[in-house]
Amino acid sequence: MPGIDGMLTKKQIQLLDFIQKRMARDGVPPSFDEMKEALDLRSKSGIHRLVTALEERGFIRRLPHRARALEIVRLPDALVEAEGAKAGFTPKVISNTRAPRPRGAITIADSPAVELPLMGRIAAGVPIEAISEVSHHVAVPGTMLSGREHHYALEVQGDSMIEAGINNGDVVVIREQDTAENGDIIVALVEGHEATLKRYRRRGGMIALEAANPAYETRILPEESVRIQGRLVGLIRSY
Repeated sequence: MPGIDGMLTKKQIQLLDFIQKRMARDGVPPSFDEMKEALDLRSKSGIHRLVTALEERGFIRRLPHRARALEIVRLPDALVEAEGAKAGFTPKVISNTRAPRPRGAITIADSPAVELPLMGRIAAGVPIEAISEVSHHVAVPGTMLSGREHHYALEVQGDSMIEAGINNGDVVVIREQDTAENGDIIVALVEGHEATLKRYRRRGGMIALEAANPAYETRILPEESVRIQGRLVGLIRSY
């Protein structure tokens, strides 16, 4: 009887291997663009077909209502044996409902903790009213903080930054500053009353606030409509 690997094509196995390695490294699946590049395909439609085939064969599961939400249910024999030989342990079927911890993640207990004010929630999606009140304090590793700059924390609400590894319910650590470099993830105050967490790009006299989720459009705003309130320097996730 043919083994389970016989159900998969070479490209399907390569894609599954890539997804598994990226989730182990980053804690989130790769984007479809990253999959396309890794497998040297010309279009994302080929990736969609591969993902659908892997889902139909029970190797991965797509989680509804979440962008970039793939879960590995099991690995084919060839990948399991390869991982086991490399790591020196008896491999087992993967069946997780939660992504693994990102590479480089530390436990708060592993670093001296500093109490920061948790200013409430920040939208990673549709902007919400500006946050001004401290709801409580949260302990963060001191290694996240730099120098004597003022820092504060915010709870993320929404999924527009999910491809940057920022999920709904995460707590982000923000260094208070009013300037940013292109590509920084910032807290932006829009038109004096809407606060949002987005990637910052300057385009002449305009400011682009970019989401990290293809379901959300980039907002292009006049420079005077956007005030930078801080830059992302760390993230805390509960497991």
